[in-house]
Amino acid sequence: MSEAAVSIQSEAAELIGKAKRKRRIQNTVKGLLFLLPSIILFSVFLFYPMIRTVYLSFFLTNTSGMPTVFVGFDNFINIFTSPLFQDSLKTTFLFVLYTVPGTILVSLFLAVLANEKLRGIGLFRTIFSSTMGISVAAASVFWMFLFHPTMGWLNQFLSVFGVEAIGWLTDPKWALFSVALSTIWMNIGFTFLILLGGLQSIDSYLYESADIDGAGYFYKLRRITVPMLSPTLFFVVTVTLINAFQTFGQVDMLTRGGPQNETSVIVYSIYRDAFVNYQYGTASAQAVVLFILILLLTLLQFKWGERKVHYQ
Repeated sequence: MSEAAVSIQSEAAELIGKAKRKRRIQNTVKGLLFLLPSIILFSVFLFYPMIRTVYLSFFLTNTSGMPTVFVGFDNFINIFTSPLFQDSLKTTFLFVLYTVPGTILVSLFLAVLANEKLRGIGLFRTIFSSTMGISVAAASVFWMFLFHPTMGWLNQFLSVFGVEAIGWLTDPKWALFSVALSTIWMNIGFTFLILLGGLQSIDSYLYESADIDGAGYFYKLRRITVPMLSPTLFFVVTVTLINAFQTFGQVDMLTRGGPQNETSVIVYSIYRDAFVNYQYGTASAQAVVLFILILLLTLLQFKWGERKVHYQ
């Protein structure tokens, strides 16, 4: 091959390379332009508040939230030595312990029932998922009437059996349980729909094979339904766990952290320090601790929980 032909081939290869690079740059620019609205929204409503919170956690602030004195890790030391924050941590973990298993078990039970091929089951599916369309404020008002010490339906029902009225929202022994009960009811709709979708995605041939082998209902539930539903359960447990740590609305509406701070979860403690006591530095430090806590629990969930997930 002559030198002219070699040079022509090299020039052609160089031109092709330049064209590919140009096309790659154009595609990258187009992708960034499509992502630009989302990037702007995430920057304004997520990234900037997160960076600002971490920044304020190292400062004392004035009543308008502007940093005044750099204190380093003093805010973190103060909250971990504060009995109120320690009680908030304990309350939050108890609340998570009440709500996460309760929501999963009740929703799974309802989803298994709604997955049966029965006449009129669509009506019950609608009823079971209806709580998803109710706001936290409206649901809290509804439960406030149910928990009323004299006019509440729960105490009126108990009086039929001769049981004394319970201060659902005023008794420190019952307040956290009452808020957890209302939270389980609020979360059932979403969790039920997700689990029902997971149940309906399981291949029917697995159940047909089990029926041929003479397997019973509970054997199929234990050996087929739960293992095949494990990816959906993993997702639901992770989301429910995160939501439980971020609970605020129902606590604010029902008890405002009382009585005796028995329902003051971490998020409500952050709200109280920031917007009632105007201690934005302390509130930011608590928010950072909550973020780290949720992050660690989520990572543990992915590390240990995903091992038991069975994908089809």
